[in-house]
This record gives sequence, structure tokens and C-alpha cells, in this order.
Amino acid sequence: MAQIPAMSLGLSQEQEKESNIMTKLLGVIAIAAVAFAVAPAQAAKHAMGGCSSANLEKTETAIENMPDGDGKFAAQKEIAAAQDSLLNGKMGACGAHLNKAMHATMGK
Repeated sequence: MAQIPAMSLGLSQEQEKESNIMTKLLGVIAIAAVAFAVAPAQAAKHAMGGCSSANLEKTETAIENMPDGDGKFAAQKEIAAAQDSLLNGKMGACGAHLNKAMHATMGK
């Protein structure tokens, strides 16, 4: 069977369109995979260092139970900064200070 040049041109364009669609689909799938991989990590980060009264209380209690020393002093400064940030509505800064205070209570 002889191929008709016009048909082979149309088939080539059709294959190119399918290839473009597949490339775009793979790109979307890759972006979704990255989003699903990062979302739990971000949620865990916010849950651990989120600025809430419950987290502040837990951290303050842990600081009170720490032995006196530089670590306790640093944790007390961070918790004070977290409380100040909370009162000023700076939730991001509050979370960062609270996270530092939590890490200080865990020791090294």
C-alpha cells in the first residue's frame, strides 16, 4: 500500500499533539507529587512550632524543669520573645521563637 503524503503529515501532527499533551500531563503529575511530598512536612513544622497558648504552656513547663544554666537562660529569652510576638500579632515570629525555645528544652 502506498502512503498518501497528506495523510502521513496529518498523522505526524496528531502524534506531536499527543506528545505535547503527555509532556504537559507528566509535568502536572510531577508538580502534584512535589506538593504532596512537601505538604506533610510543612504541616508537621507548623504543628511543632505553631504559636498557640497550649504550645507556649508546654514549653514554659519544660523550661521550668530544666537545670539552671545557659540553655535555660536562652530558652527563657526565646519564650519571652515568642510571647511578645504573639501579643503583637506576629504569628510567624512567635512560631520561630517558640520553636527555638522548644529545641533548647530538648538539650543537645
